[in-house]
Amino acid sequence: MTPHRSDAIKLSIVFLNYNRIAETRYTLAQLHTLLQNRHDIEVIAVDNASIDGTPEFLQTQTHWITSICLDSNTGIAGYNHGFERARGQYIFVLDDDSHPVNVQTLDNLIKRLDAQPQLGVIACQIESPDGKIVHSWHLPNSSEPCPATAFIGCGFGIRRELFAQVGWYPAEFFLYQNEIEVAIRVLMHNYQIFYDPTCRVIHRQSPVGRTTWRAVYYPTRNTIWIIRRYFPYPIAMYLIASRLSFGFIRAVQSREFGWYAQAVKEAFFTPIPRQVLPQPLLKQLTGFSQNNSVWHQLVSYLRRN
Repeated sequence: MTPHRSDAIKLSIVFLNYNRIAETRYTLAQLHTLLQNRHDIEVIAVDNASIDGTPEFLQTQTHWITSICLDSNTGIAGYNHGFERARGQYIFVLDDDSHPVNVQTLDNLIKRLDAQPQLGVIACQIESPDGKIVHSWHLPNSSEPCPATAFIGCGFGIRRELFAQVGWYPAEFFLYQNEIEVAIRVLMHNYQIFYDPTCRVIHRQSPVGRTTWRAVYYPTRNTIWIIRRYFPYPIAMYLIASRLSFGFIRAVQSREFGWYAQAVKEAFFTPIPRQVLPQPLLKQLTGFSQNNSVWHQLVSYLRRN
């Protein structure tokens, strides 16, 4: 397995790191073990100008991976440098703190995309290190393969050509909600998103580098951008009001009022071209709407308690 072979690459594994060298070492160790004697899969590691020694470490691994070290932290746009360099027919996206459970995950992903050309994205089952399934509105609550309307960014496969057509990750988001924007664009291109629980990814969810202001600022701003772009009025007004409420609650909890105010300002004053979705696509995004609805979240909370 080497990035310089001329063999046909079927799958490109791409992940992004920023100042989490321990996680990057672990992820690469897992991938190196899984990919022994596999010349149809390449690994591309992108570093967002880390200062913890990651760039230097990645340079010691270039005998089997492609290393891309950027000069500045560009957020999720850093991934796009890896996506553009990918030679595979399909791209498998990881975080620096996630890795596939086994090689069958990769083989099953390739086989399904080969066999079903209408599928654009394979959403993987996400698990914690102790094997518990991570439940999220993004994924169906099912033990069987089935259609989905979204995916989780720490573990999914996508057709490279389709990913390029939808513009890779939206660089202006910087962080958070980029997977939802891509999911909507994939559906708009008449491809399906499919959840396959035989494609399993462990997400270690490292707390390193996860600051509280980012969880206030980016989800508030980026979610409102999505709503402004794709949802018709008056439902858009309700969803925006709900998202403002959620963001404010998080700002109170973390005392990040300045970042919340900045998020609100940019959410409304940034020009966003309108692309209102047709009703069938809006129906497919019911999970997104309910996740950003005060009423649905309140009902869900009362049911749990």
